[in-house]
Amino acid sequence: MNKNIRKLVVSGMLTAVVVVLSPYFTFPVFGSKCAPLQHMVNVFAAVLLGPFWGVGIAFCISLIRNLIGTGTLLAFPGSMIGALLCGVVYWKWKKLVPTYFAEVLGTGVIGGMVCFPVAKFLMGNETAALFTFVVPFLISTAGGTILAAVLIGILKKSGALGYLKGLLEDGKAEKNTTARTV
Repeated sequence: MNKNIRKLVVSGMLTAVVVVLSPYFTFPVFGSKCAPLQHMVNVFAAVLLGPFWGVGIAFCISLIRNLIGTGTLLAFPGSMIGALLCGVVYWKWKKLVPTYFAEVLGTGVIGGMVCFPVAKFLMGNETAALFTFVVPFLISTAGGTILAAVLIGILKKSGALGYLKGLLEDGKAEKNTTARTV
């Protein structure tokens, strides 16, 4: 199986996990539906697949959640900006802590501010202001990013993260999974 097909399969699985589980892990904060699993997947996609796969996953999750009525239009800019920023940071520096901060900055601050025109002009929310969605998005992305950090830490310590990355990159599991730099 070629590398892109393996990445497509993983993308589909990550998308499905968020779409199926989001109704159980979504909470409203100031007119937005916070979905921390989305942010967890943004970080996983950044580490395992790369920035453009992460943006594609975020778009698909936002689209499906909107089509089935479990999301809002605010999911598009929030999740996609966070996925892009944390994906680019990991792709460039291969460091986890800056990747976590990039997800929080991208979704919580930048995505939250970009949601202002979406809420005001597309959703008709006359009370929306530039920073209206920053706090709820920060709450959501912080929770999801912490969850991702814990799970990635466990996967890294067990060697499973290197194994998965090896399978996705060249189709072969690494023999010494703990030696891989993450």
